Order: sequence, then C-alpha cells, then structure tokens
Amino acid sequence: MTRVLAVRSVFPPHRYPQPLITRALARCLPPGADAARLRRVHAAAGVETRHLALPLEEYGPGGDFGAANARFVATASELGAAAVDAAFAGADLDPGEVGTVLSTTVTGLATPSLEARLADRCGLRPDVRRLPLFGLGCAAGAAGLGRVHDMLTGRPADAALLLSTELCSLTLQPSDTSMANLVAGALFGDGAGALVAVGAEHPRHGSGAGPLVVDARSRLYPGTGDLLGWDIGHWGFRMVLGRELPELVRMHVAEEVESFLAGHDLKPGDVDVWVCHPGGPRILDVLAEALGLSGEAFAASRRSLAEVGNLSSASVLHILGGVQSAGPPAPGAVGLMLAFGPGFASELVLLRW
Repeated sequence: MTRVLAVRSVFPPHRYPQPLITRALARCLPPGADAARLRRVHAAAGVETRHLALPLEEYGPGGDFGAANARFVATASELGAAAVDAAFAGADLDPGEVGTVLSTTVTGLATPSLEARLADRCGLRPDVRRLPLFGLGCAAGAAGLGRVHDMLTGRPADAALLLSTELCSLTLQPSDTSMANLVAGALFGDGAGALVAVGAEHPRHGSGAGPLVVDARSRLYPGTGDLLGWDIGHWGFRMVLGRELPELVRMHVAEEVESFLAGHDLKPGDVDVWVCHPGGPRILDVLAEALGLSGEAFAASRRSLAEVGNLSSASVLHILGGVQSAGPPAPGAVGLMLAFGPGFASELVLLRW
C-alpha cells in the first residue's frame, strides 16, 4: 500500500477576516444590487478568515481575463514551489527520488503546466513523469491521491509528488449578483498543498507516521453535468453552482460512501478520521445527516473552512495536514478522504494509520 510521508499547505501573505472581505465585495456590486443579500450569504458561509492572492484593494469589477491569468501563473508558481519544498522537508526525502508528479488546479491556465515550471527550481529530475490535471475541480485533491496510489501500486519502489495550487480569488466576478457567484465569493480562499508518498517497496515505506492508502474510488453521477463547474468566456471563469447539489449529496454520495466502505467490511461509524472537502456548511450538514454521523465527525473540515475558506482541490490536503500535525491518529485508525467536483462526481480514498 502507498505510504504518505508528508503533506504541507502554504498560503499567500494577504490574510483577511471575513467581514472585511464582505465589505470590499459589497462595494463592487452594481447600483441597485441587494448588498444585504451578499452580507447574509457571507455570514452563513462558516468562514472566519481567508488568504487572497492579491491585496484586497486590488480586486474589483471589470478585470481582464488575460491579466488575471498572468497573475495566476506568477503567483501559483511561487506558491506551488513553496508547498513542494515544505513537503519534501517534512518527508526528509530528496526531490530527485521522485519518479512521478501530479499537479492539479482549476483556477487558472498554464502551459507549460505548473509542475513543469517549478521542476528545476525544486530539484525534480528531468525524466520525472508528469501528469497535470485540470477540470476535476474541488475533487482533484482526493482524485490526485487516488491516482498517486494507482501509479505507486504499479511502481512500488518509487516516490511520487502531488501538488494542488488554487487561487480561487482570481476567478471571482465582483459585479455578478447571481447566487452562485455570491456563494463563491463567500466561501473560496487561496492556497497550495503538496503531498509526498512512496510505494510499498520504497525504503522509507515503513518509517513514516503518515497514513497508508488502502483503496480509492471515482464516481460520475449521470445527468448532473450541468450542476457544477465553470462558464468560461472573455470575462474569465464564472461559477456554475446548482441548487440541487445538497440533495444530490444526500441521495447519491452517502450511498456511494456506504458502498465503498462495505467493500472493506466497514460502515460510516467505523471511520475514525473524516477528511471531507468543506464544500460549505450545508453540504457538510446534509452528508453527516445522511450517513448518520454526529456533528463532530466533520470537525476538521469545519475548522479548515473557518480558518482558510474552501481551497478547492487543496482543501483535503490542508485538512489531512491538520490531522497529522495535531498528532497522528492511533495505529489502526481508519480514515476516509472524500471530495466532490464537476461532473457531478465524487472521489473517495480509504486511509489507515
């Protein structure tokens, strides 16, 4: 089984309390817009502070897509390199040992991709196998760990790197008064996460305190493709967010979780550590109710949401890092990483300490 040696998160230096962001975005609304509606959405988001790629005063209506994307490439390259360096330091592993690197983002476009831009500066080998992922959205952190596990199962003596870099604030449309955009403006923050893992035959496999990856599952839910994603145009990225998503989670994702766990003779109540993407308080409430879990089950997810907001694909790495830094769970503890994304899709990763 794959062993996670280290996972680290890094953030831009611009950190703001939610009320300050709320006031700044309210000033960007077009004349006649309902600012009270924006304030209600922000107050209900469960977010206390967020990191932003730019100083708050530099956000405003009428931005240029090309300029925003150029800032994405520059900032994401710096942030991604810092996350990778921190993860290798935590793993006590030389970057030259890594045979495979996966990178994921859904908040900007870069060609060459981000992992290619930072390969030389971070010490990756010229012959490293690269797999950049785009379009999996918030599910990509869990999907990335699942694909790392797949690759290391086939190459058990190898080490692999997973990088998630998301600058959600650069996609915001400040003058868009749709509920989808208001929710996005209330929830999403910026950050990067990196994870280093090794296969079952790597010399470091037995020495780490991080979890083992036992299994992973991906699932698309037919007929739901228009409920979550981006509307991409000259304006940049505009959020698509269907009202039906909480009920989809209730109807389908809970059943998927139960089925996945049952394949390993487990039930939701047997999971000791939930690493659940914090799509928002309502999503977490619905999922906990559908799975018959206590309000404390997703405490780590709610804490991450409050501290840094929804980081899209990087959130599950931030949550897993928080679990590890608080003191690794007891040997034998069972964990489940769970995330949702466009498709509509879910990604599950079974962990064991």
